Amino acid sequence: MISRLMRLSVIVLSLAAAIPLAVSPAAATKIERIVSPAGIEAWLVREPSVPLIAVDFSFRGGSSQDPADKAGVASLTAGLLDEGAGDLDSQAFHRKLEESGAELSFSATRDNISGSFKTLTANKAEAFDLLRLSLSAPRFDAVDVERGRDQTLALLRRQTTSPNEIASERWWAEAFPGHPYGQPVRGTLESVAAITGDDVKAYARKKLARDNLKIGIVGNIDAAEASALIDRVFGGLPAKAELTPVPPAAPQGLGRRVAVDLDVPQSILIVGGAGIARKDPDFMAAFIVNHILGGGSFSSRLYREVREERGLVYSVYSSLVPLDHASLFMTSTATRADRTGQTLDVLVEQITRIAASGPTEDELAKAKSFLKGSYALRFDTSTKIAAQLVAIQLDELGIDYIDKRNSLVEAVTLDDVKRVSKRLLEGNLLVTVVGRPQSMPAQALPAKKGEPG
Repeated sequence: MISRLMRLSVIVLSLAAAIPLAVSPAAATKIERIVSPAGIEAWLVREPSVPLIAVDFSFRGGSSQDPADKAGVASLTAGLLDEGAGDLDSQAFHRKLEESGAELSFSATRDNISGSFKTLTANKAEAFDLLRLSLSAPRFDAVDVERGRDQTLALLRRQTTSPNEIASERWWAEAFPGHPYGQPVRGTLESVAAITGDDVKAYARKKLARDNLKIGIVGNIDAAEASALIDRVFGGLPAKAELTPVPPAAPQGLGRRVAVDLDVPQSILIVGGAGIARKDPDFMAAFIVNHILGGGSFSSRLYREVREERGLVYSVYSSLVPLDHASLFMTSTATRADRTGQTLDVLVEQITRIAASGPTEDELAKAKSFLKGSYALRFDTSTKIAAQLVAIQLDELGIDYIDKRNSLVEAVTLDDVKRVSKRLLEGNLLVTVVGRPQSMPAQALPAKKGEPG
């Protein structure tokens, strides 16, 4: 009987998380800024019609805070935060989560350690107590640390034969030599093998604090109760994080082509260069340019020219990657070994073309229409809204960003996108290729006019 009720709770929770909340971002997201008695800030969106509370939170730091010789500490720490806490070992902790119908997960990126939590309102007292324990009293038992390390090592061994992983890691290593961004988030076989339980404990103690924390809450809860829960869950954390300064960086090796030989049927290409920072006034124009070039999936120039017109690839995309200490433009695809050179030529040709002349008026109008209309899809469930609340805080865009975002898109002019196309895409690019490309030896890409080789 208990097992049936537990399964029912999980089903109801999943359904509740998927309930559409509104038809527009503004309607779904009347944001309240709350500050708890202990001084912890959070953004709250009340949704009384859904019997669910979703919480997203993020600590600045991430793998950029890993010791130089211990890459992977942040990732391993994140993976162990829900593996036992307080007087509950790993099995007991997960059993309690299941019994309360709650879901909890942690992850690490280069800039953040983040958590995602949701619970049925009826079970919030016990569920939030488990969240509190995971943050303020994680056990990091030796057996769990060893298991987590072994699982990471097994994953890293599999990645040594994955062309996608090899291409990605090589690109970041070439772009950011000697910088924390150049280290793999999960670490290396050598660095992870050296990580100890004390390393994990030290990371959690020093990096997870109240002053580098952003919180988003969505659900059937009012400001007073949310404020009390914030103090209950996060109040036991240290007041200030001990963060190691991370220097600003720009991608290196631009204009180079790096080939890695691997006996696989397809070649993986990753092409990247300098981007535009999220808080830069030109970011929205750059966002639209990228959508037109390769971020718009089936409607993008890259998709049309590389796949539809020439049949060189199955998928191709480009993206802006604004990090805390660097900004990037990147594109990636996979193709047959004998078509690698042609595929790269078409990619570079399309990037060069849009840099030179910018998008057309029709492309701009269609991109703006799509980006404005699709924005609501980021807010159609409580879990998505909670994630957006945290992302907007991390990017320091302001509590009114959701209300004004579409007007920022609409305000971008044709002159803006033409100017920003040059700024974003005229620079040289770093290329990594993994596979056995024919007729494409590793060499420097020709410098664009006015750019150093």
